Amino acid sequence: METLSFTFPAGEPGAGRALVGCVGSGDLEVLLEPGAHGVLAINVVTSVNGSAPRWQQLFQRLFAEQLPPAMNIDIHDFGATPGVVRLRLEQGFEEIAHD
Repeated sequence: METLSFTFPAGEPGAGRALVGCVGSGDLEVLLEPGAHGVLAINVVTSVNGSAPRWQQLFQRLFAEQLPPAMNIDIHDFGATPGVVRLRLEQGFEEIAHD
């Protein structure tokens, strides 16, 4: 098991909280909650040791497209593919946008 932390620039804090996915089904759980203005903080607990560069690249691509809301995100991973990670994050951001 490995724990990774990442920060990225962000806009205003998100308005809600969300839980998407499940570690036992889809191999990934994402918890989102409002964070400090201007900061997107991500903590990843993963079963895949040595995966920090893959996570960094995935987040850089995802957040280069648009400025995300300021959030604290906890990800519990059990070997999910980058496509599943992106899908779960997009689901979470969509859910908080509709709260």
